Amino acid sequence: MLWLVCYDIVDDSQRQRLARQLEGWGQRVQYSVFECELSPTEQRHLRQLLQPYLDEKQDSLRWYPLCANCLRGTASLGKGIPPGEGREFHLV
Repeated sequence: MLWLVCYDIVDDSQRQRLARQLEGWGQRVQYSVFECELSPTEQRHLRQLLQPYLDEKQDSLRWYPLCANCLRGTASLGKGIPPGEGREFHLV
């Protein structure tokens, strides 16, 4: 399944570390938004991997599943490749 992973991390160094982790799992489509093709096992593993970078009192990490129908309905304007295309993903 394709997941849209979005974050808002207050601490600069923690935000950079979290982004570096995500770079190995998906495609950055905006500064703090990644598209990641993940199996259920990979998604659980990635959630656990990213947890230490969050301060739950001030940070936010959100996961939005994009089913095939949802993906067909997405659109983009401006630079970048269309959602779900041309990705190289992390394999566990």
